[in-house]
Amino acid sequence: MADSHYSLIIVGGGLSGLAAGIRFARFGESVLILEKHAIPGGLNSYYYRKNFLLETGLHAMTNYAAPKERQAPLNRLFRQLNLSRKQFNTHEQFSSRILFKDQLSLDFSNDISLLRENISAIFPHSIDSFDALLKFVQEYDPFTPREWISTRQTLNDYLKDPVLINMILLPLMVYGNSEEHDMDLGQFVIMFRSIFMEGFFRPDDTIKEFLDLLIDKFKSLGGEIRYKHGVSSFIQDGDAIKGVMLDNNKELYCDAIISTIGSPGTEKLLVGSPQSKHPVGQMSFVESIYILPHECKKTIVNDQTIIFYSLADDFDYCRPKHPIDSQWGVICFPENFKGLPPADHFQIRTTHAANYDLWKNVSRQEYKQMKGKYAQESRGVIEEIIGNFYQNVVYEDSFTPVTIEKFTGKECGAVYGSPLKVKDGRTAFNNLFVAGTDQGYLGIIGSMLSGVTVVNQHILSAG
Repeated sequence: MADSHYSLIIVGGGLSGLAAGIRFARFGESVLILEKHAIPGGLNSYYYRKNFLLETGLHAMTNYAAPKERQAPLNRLFRQLNLSRKQFNTHEQFSSRILFKDQLSLDFSNDISLLRENISAIFPHSIDSFDALLKFVQEYDPFTPREWISTRQTLNDYLKDPVLINMILLPLMVYGNSEEHDMDLGQFVIMFRSIFMEGFFRPDDTIKEFLDLLIDKFKSLGGEIRYKHGVSSFIQDGDAIKGVMLDNNKELYCDAIISTIGSPGTEKLLVGSPQSKHPVGQMSFVESIYILPHECKKTIVNDQTIIFYSLADDFDYCRPKHPIDSQWGVICFPENFKGLPPADHFQIRTTHAANYDLWKNVSRQEYKQMKGKYAQESRGVIEEIIGNFYQNVVYEDSFTPVTIEKFTGKECGAVYGSPLKVKDGRTAFNNLFVAGTDQGYLGIIGSMLSGVTVVNQHILSAG
C-alpha cells in the first residue's frame, strides 16, 4: 500500500473524528485523520496561558452513567472504542440551577426526581403535565428521520405555562441548539435525556488527558494523524470522492471519507459546488474564564455546579442585536463536582450569546476594546448573581465568535453547526459521510457516538 492511499480518511481531529478513527482502526484497516491545527480536540481542546491549562469546551460532560448501566450512551461508547469504563473515573455534579427573573429558580441534578420535586413545589399546576412529558421523552425515538417538529409547540401542548417552558428550554438550548427561537423536537429529546435524565459529570483530569487517551488508543491500533494538514478540496470522481487535496497541494487517496467539519464546511470542499444546501448557524458565544485562588471557592459557591440564568422578561434564544446579550447566559464552576480532586486554583466560566458579525467586522484595536467593554458588562451581571469575585482574580481570558471560527473552522463561530442536520450522515456522494455536530448528536459523548455510528452503519457495513 502506498502511503498516499488509505481505506478511510477523516477530516477533522475533534472528538467525533477521533472516535470514528478508533472504531475503524480496531478492524485493522488503514485510517488517516487530518487536523489543520497543531493539537486535536476541535471545539473541545485546550491552550496554555501563564502556566494555566485552559479548556475551550469542557465545562461538564453530559450523559452520565454508572459503569453498571451497560446500555447507557457513555458505556456503549467505551465498549465500541474498547476503552476501560471502570478505569475512567467520573465525578457527578452536585446540582445545577435554572435562575430566572425575580429569583425564580429550579434545581436539578443527575436524578430527575430533584427537578420533578422543584417543579411540583414551584409550578404545582404543571406537575401532572410534566410527568406526561417525561413519559413522552422516554418513549420518543429522536434518531428516526422526520420532518421538523416544533419543540415550543409540543411543550405548550403539554405544559402550557410559558415561564416553565422557558426554564426547561434554557439549559437544553444553550448546551446544544443550533436554531434560533425554537428547536427540533428530536434535538430536544436528545438534550433532555442527556442533561435532565442522565446529567453532568467530569473526569478526574482535564480535556488534555482525555484527548491523550484517545490519541494513544488510535495510534496503538495503527491509526495515523497528521497535524497542520488542512484540506483545500475533495477529489471527485463521478458520484464518489476518491481523495483530498491538501492545503500544500499534496493529494491523498482513499476508499471512503468522513468529514467532521460540518455540512457547510464539507460542501465548500466540493469543486464547483453549488450554493450550500445547509445554512450556517447563527448561534455563537463569548466566553470568559476567571482564575481565582482555591480558597475563594467556599465564598462563592455552595452546591451549584452550573447556573443557567435569564433576567429578561421573556427568554429568547437567538443571535443578539448587540455584541453580547448579558441578560441570559451560563455561569459554570468546573471544579465543583462530587469528589473531584482539589486543584490549586478555582475557575469561574461565563458564557453569553454573541453576534458574530459585530465581532468580525471591526479593526484589531476596536476588537480589543470590545473585549474589555463586554467583559466588564458581563462581570457586572454575574456579580449580581454570585457576589463579588473580580478583586480576587489572578488571571482572566476570553474568546469570541471570531476566536471560535479561527481555531475550530466553524463558520461564523457557530459552535452547534448548521440548523439543518443530516441525521443519517449521508451526502450526495456514495462514500462521503458527515459526522459530529451536523449529524445531530450533541455534547461530547453524543459527538463521539456520531463518529462511531457513521463507521458502523456506512463504512464497516459497506465492507
